[in-house]
Amino acid sequence: MEDQKILDLVKELVHRLQSQNLQKPPSKNPDSINPNQALRYAIRILSSRLTPSIVADEASMAESIKRQLATQGKSSQALAFADLYSKFASKTGTGSVNNKWAVLYLLKVISEDRNITKKQSISRVSNSVFVNSAVSGGLPALFDGELSENLKSLCNREMPGKGWSGGVLLVSKDPENIRDKAFREFANLVKEENDVSEETLVRDLLYSARGIDGSKVKFDENVDGYVLPNSIKVPRATRVMVQKLSELGWLFKKVYGYVSDSKAEDVGTVGQAFCASLQEELTEYHKLLAVLDAQAMNPIPLVSDSASSWDYLSLRRLSVWFTEPMVKMRLMAVLVDSCKVLKGGAMAGAIHMHAQHGDPLVHEFMSRLLRRVCSPLFEMVRSWVLEGELEDRYAEFFVVGQPVKAESLWSEGYRLDARMLPSFISPSLASRILRTGKSINFLRVCCEDRGWADAAMEAAAASGTTTGKGGLGYGESDELELLVVEAAKRIDKHLMKVMYNRYKFKEHCLAIKRYLLLGQGDFVQYLMDKVGPELSEPANTISTFKLAGLLETAVQSSNAQYDDHDILDRLRVKMMPHNTGDRGWDMFSLEYEARVPLNTVFTESVMERYLRIFNFLWKLRRVEHALIRAWKTMKPNCITSHSFIKLQQTVKMQLLSTLRRCQVLWDEMNHFISNLQYYIMFEVLEVSWSNFSNEMEVAKDLDDLLSAHEKYLHSIVEKSLLGERSQSLYETLFILFDHILRFRSLADRLYEGIHELQMRSINSQKQRGESLEPGSWVTDGKKALTQQASKFLSHMGKELDDIGKKYSSLLKGFISQLPVQQHIDLKFLLFRLDFTEFYTRPRAVL
Repeated sequence: MEDQKILDLVKELVHRLQSQNLQKPPSKNPDSINPNQALRYAIRILSSRLTPSIVADEASMAESIKRQLATQGKSSQALAFADLYSKFASKTGTGSVNNKWAVLYLLKVISEDRNITKKQSISRVSNSVFVNSAVSGGLPALFDGELSENLKSLCNREMPGKGWSGGVLLVSKDPENIRDKAFREFANLVKEENDVSEETLVRDLLYSARGIDGSKVKFDENVDGYVLPNSIKVPRATRVMVQKLSELGWLFKKVYGYVSDSKAEDVGTVGQAFCASLQEELTEYHKLLAVLDAQAMNPIPLVSDSASSWDYLSLRRLSVWFTEPMVKMRLMAVLVDSCKVLKGGAMAGAIHMHAQHGDPLVHEFMSRLLRRVCSPLFEMVRSWVLEGELEDRYAEFFVVGQPVKAESLWSEGYRLDARMLPSFISPSLASRILRTGKSINFLRVCCEDRGWADAAMEAAAASGTTTGKGGLGYGESDELELLVVEAAKRIDKHLMKVMYNRYKFKEHCLAIKRYLLLGQGDFVQYLMDKVGPELSEPANTISTFKLAGLLETAVQSSNAQYDDHDILDRLRVKMMPHNTGDRGWDMFSLEYEARVPLNTVFTESVMERYLRIFNFLWKLRRVEHALIRAWKTMKPNCITSHSFIKLQQTVKMQLLSTLRRCQVLWDEMNHFISNLQYYIMFEVLEVSWSNFSNEMEVAKDLDDLLSAHEKYLHSIVEKSLLGERSQSLYETLFILFDHILRFRSLADRLYEGIHELQMRSINSQKQRGESLEPGSWVTDGKKALTQQASKFLSHMGKELDDIGKKYSSLLKGFISQLPVQQHIDLKFLLFRLDFTEFYTRPRAVL
């Protein structure tokens, strides 16, 4: 009874669906379906185990149906459905439907297919359930298996017919070939709207992808691309697609042109590796085109479902195939444009910038490309840091070498070319790479040492890199830095050991301090005593060979004789270029010969600065020496006034006043020179040397040593008033020196004159009792001697006053400039000069 009721309901449902969808009587419609066949087909679907691929959610399905009715403007029907569903959902117990969701889903599918034809209506219901069930794998059907068999038996008894055979609905064929006629009409319509077939366009696009003109798609120089002429009639969508796909051929032509036209001398080894990588990608690209050519030989079916094979190529399929090659080819074309005028490290850096991409396909492609492109560059780095070899035939490496003399090898032989430095190598790492190779060449060329080879082997072993080729590549930045750091550490350590132990760098620096900077006191004193008489003569009359002999005498007379003979042999006498009238004191200098490899530190410019310092110190020592000689002249004559007891009182007072002014002026000058010399020798030279010695101990490479020496020399120049910022002080100081030397000359003339007057006074006293010839000097008597002494002392007093005023004026100007100097030690010099307010306190009038 229950089965009969269900069968009646299904029969009623099928009848209603057919009556609402069919517009003509079944007898007059050739495509009509027998009601018995439709009922059998519906029972078969309802009895199957197939199920849709959506989640079985009864509430969601009901809400979906209600929302669909509301959006279609059927608000009343939506309300009616909501009321019916609430009643349907409340039915429980015996006689109720267990799978309410399946019923709702069936009704929804049927409602979606109500506006199509009768044949499509039945088929759409079945296909919807069938397709969805095929995806999901099948769930329990609307009815259980026993009920399904009963429905089938009832259906067979009540509705016998020929449309059902063994449970399979036999679909009638198309006796009049309506579908084939429609397909032929559609094909004819397509031919009328197109002057060229799709197969032809596909073949032309495959030709253009190789840079070859096709029968229709050809390269246009004016447009700079492959185009389909406007005279050929095709749909707009087809023309747009052809234009889009033909871009691949334009990109290929650009890339292939660069690869084929590149020459080794133009692009270098890095460019050759780049071209080889591009050629490898183009080879893979040609393999893909060969596969597409084979597919293009098969005809394109009008409707794909009716095709006997899926192995054919249409424009849409070609666009799918071209997607990945288009990305790669476009990227290669961009790289070609970027690298067209680049080579070496600049080219590798430009390619590296394009590798910073988030697309995995692009990133993987660029990484593979860069590993091959950067291989020559990394081989140059390895060869340079481990062997010191610069194999750069095409000027691609960021280290550039040039032929120079041995003494200029370190400073001028090699440099960094910022244009060739790739962006994946930092400037600090590049500087370390440069210094490591320079150290090897410096040891090999200047030091004639081979110990660096062992250090290089140790560095390669420590970094895990063999000394042979290979072992480094793009993406191995940590390994590269480790190799460079290990090589630099060991080779620099070996270089410093050679400089300190074999070439005695510290000892030579100390020798320069002792001789050129006049730090060996006894030697300097002996030298000035020996060469003083010679240097007082005009410079053009002085023999250099004689001065060299006097230098040797000074060395043998002082503690300098115990120095190493290699150091003493480097000490030379040098007369600077001079003009007529120049004195030997101003032209005399010492020089120290720095041979390879020491001349890398003591270059010509450095020795010129040492010479300038020597001239300043030599002038200072000369002034000190002059004041000492003046003191030796003045001290024994301080009691000469006792010889003039019988002179007039005014002359005696004039003599005492002149001697006192001379003594006070000497004291002022001696105070200034003593403090200045103390400042130079101790506050400048000794402090700078102490700092330099400490920095030498911690220097790790030759650059550190050069930097420490440059700092040492710069400190001496700046503190000694020889810098550009102290130019005015320097000029004032040398004028003061000239006035002190002028004072020494005046003091000598003063005491020589006093000595002469003294001798005349003595002779006058001895001969006073003797008969003298008329007109003799003695007969002039005491009056003549007094007048002469007064005149002489008056003249000397004026000159002393003149020198004293000018000296005081210059000294005040010199001291007034010290507080505004930027260097702190120059301000300390002011503190030493005026420690007792010597220059600021009021002084008694003489």
